[in-house]
Amino acid sequence: MSKRRAAFLTLGCKVNQYETDAMEEILEKAGYEIVSFKETADVYIINTCSVTNMADRKSRQMIHRAKKNNPDAIIVAAGCYVQAAEEELAKKNEADILVGNNKKKDIAQILEEYFAAKEPEQEVPVVSEVIDINHTKEYEDLTIHKVNEHTRAYIKIQDGCNQFCSYCIIPYTRGRVRSRRPEDVEEEVKILAEEGYKEIVLTGIHLTSYGIDFKDEGIDFLTLIKRLHAIDGIERIRFGSLEPRGITETFAEELSKLPKICPHFHLSLQSGCDDTLKRMNRHYTCEEYAERCAILRKYFENPAITTDVIVGFPGETDADFETTREFLEKVHFYEMHVFPYSRRAGTRADRMPDQIPEQVKSVRSEILLKLEKQ
Repeated sequence: MSKRRAAFLTLGCKVNQYETDAMEEILEKAGYEIVSFKETADVYIINTCSVTNMADRKSRQMIHRAKKNNPDAIIVAAGCYVQAAEEELAKKNEADILVGNNKKKDIAQILEEYFAAKEPEQEVPVVSEVIDINHTKEYEDLTIHKVNEHTRAYIKIQDGCNQFCSYCIIPYTRGRVRSRRPEDVEEEVKILAEEGYKEIVLTGIHLTSYGIDFKDEGIDFLTLIKRLHAIDGIERIRFGSLEPRGITETFAEELSKLPKICPHFHLSLQSGCDDTLKRMNRHYTCEEYAERCAILRKYFENPAITTDVIVGFPGETDADFETTREFLEKVHFYEMHVFPYSRRAGTRADRMPDQIPEQVKSVRSEILLKLEKQ
């Protein structure tokens, strides 16, 4: 019998990309041939994203596209959109299998059981493998030994978020903070170093909270970084997005002693106006944020500090926006990612009064993009 063919498509963040790489390896081990998403496959797996309503729409479009590629294929929808909209997806019956977060490690077994139960010419009800993510304390054990890039590997070290920013659905789709065992991270990085990877990028849903569930053992983000820094063959270490409050004098000073650290720090700001930050439920002020940037510049010579900014958050007045613009000018970022606020059902911000018209958001975006270029 010829090998079954599986095709993957990843939407969203680098954590999703890591999890897709891990699922590919699991299916390869189980005897599948991995092919491009454009090709005809027996199984299409879409690792979905739910960070905005637009991401939800894209996830649905890709499920339809897979069906078009091969109407007889098994369509698997996995990840955050599935976690957020399981009932709706089950009703629509467009995907055959729904795989929530923390169930991706079981992908081979889920498919095997599905194929074993499938009768020729018979309709099989949608199979749903979705757990209550909000009450799980288990870190999903996924590992990679190779990636598609030649020298750089993204390493997932934690999952979940405890912050509950008012615009964000992620704590509801990813659950609470769970950290990966440091020895497991080390083991994976050593294997990748032996495979010739020179650079690792540490990623997670809320990276700076790594280790809060290992407090009793004295393990935190900094200890993990130092352990990975000691691995032979790794020449560069980068980070995904960092929480501004995680940048302390101690953290920055200790990092500056590690020559493999790339001095690029992505600190999400979201707004340069304290009133807006409060409504967003971000747990810092603009002054505190600026202090953290100053700490980085004290210990690193001209570091690249990049950020995310949301414009048009509910209740953002012209004066609030101007405050943000002036603050951005003052901090002087290397790069800014500017997003118009996108309503997300199920979040507090979606129910807030004073939603901003789309054309106002567009104008504000343009102003900041111009500033970014400057």
